[in-house]
Amino acid sequence: MPSSDSSINWTSLITICSAAILIGTELLGAAWASGWALAGFFQLGSTVETILQCVFALCALYAIFVFLRQANRVEPVFKRN
Repeated sequence: MPSSDSSINWTSLITICSAAILIGTELLGAAWASGWALAGFFQLGSTVETILQCVFALCALYAIFVFLRQANRVEPVFKRN
């Protein structure tokens, strides 16, 4: 939690947000495509396809969360004065 004597490091914030958008888009796209491909390859049906896509999407969202935490450690968004 930022204290009252900290300010936002805009360069780090923009860098982290840009990277998160890029990586998040790639991960969620891969999650969707993986669910579709596995269900199609094994002929599992549309219900299982949707379930696989949701499971892979949750894994992707967790990976995005972990990435954001690590990125904030490397490039802190809040800088102390």
